[in-house]
Formats: sequence, C-alpha cells, structure tokens
Amino acid sequence: MDIKYILALHLIFVVCWFAGLFYIVRLFVYTTEAHQREEPAKSILTQQFLIMQRKLWFIITWPSAIGTTIFGGWLILLNLEYYLSQPWMWLKLIFVGLLWLYHLQCHFIYKQQLAGIYKQSSFKLRLFNEGGTVLLVAIVFLVVVK
Repeated sequence: MDIKYILALHLIFVVCWFAGLFYIVRLFVYTTEAHQREEPAKSILTQQFLIMQRKLWFIITWPSAIGTTIFGGWLILLNLEYYLSQPWMWLKLIFVGLLWLYHLQCHFIYKQQLAGIYKQSSFKLRLFNEGGTVLLVAIVFLVVVK
C-alpha cells in the first residue's frame, strides 16, 4: 500500500478519535446533569445519554483509537530509523501515550456512569474535556513544526 494511503487513513482515524473523545466527555457532562434532575426527566434523559455514550464509544471512538494506532505504527515502521532518531517523534509518542491514558480514563468514567456512579461534577468534567484539546494542540504542533 502506498504511504499516502496509509497517512490518509491515519489522519482520518485521528480526526474521528478526537471527535469521539471530545463528544464523549460532553455526553458525560449531560448524563451527570440529567442524573441530578427530577423524575421522569432523570430516567428518560439518563437512559438516552447512556445509549448515545455506548454507540459513540464502541462504534466510533474505540475503533478510531485502534485505527490511529495501527496506521501510525505502520507509518513509523516504514521509516523506523528516521523516526526513532527524531526528538520530536519521541515527544509526540509521549503525548500519544498520554492521549491513550486520557482515553482509558474516559473508558473508566463511561463504566462508572453505566453503573450509576457519578463521582465527577459537570464542572470537573468540563475541565477534563480540555485535556483532549491540550493533547491535540501539542501533537499537531509537534508534527507540523517539528
């Protein structure tokens, strides 16, 4: 497969992964706020948001994270000696590792909310949402500016 196709697929999966991460945390906020409402709105909204979380998480976000990792790894393997000699690439890989930790933390919050556990306030979740933005900016600047 031509390297341009691999790069295009990598970028498509990156965009979808970040879209999923940004939206899942918004759904965490909405679900947390719905859980604080009076019945019957509480049950109706909470169940709807949990359905939306599940579909987003397992149909878009997880596959995109895996696709990003596969195609990104493939790109590195195609020119392993060059990429591993570049300090910017090592820093990018550190940020990608942090992105995976962010992703796994989102999975943990997803599991909590699925179990009816709401430990984080909607304000804390809104702040948490900015973590994805910081990682996006760091990774893009490292790749473009080097």
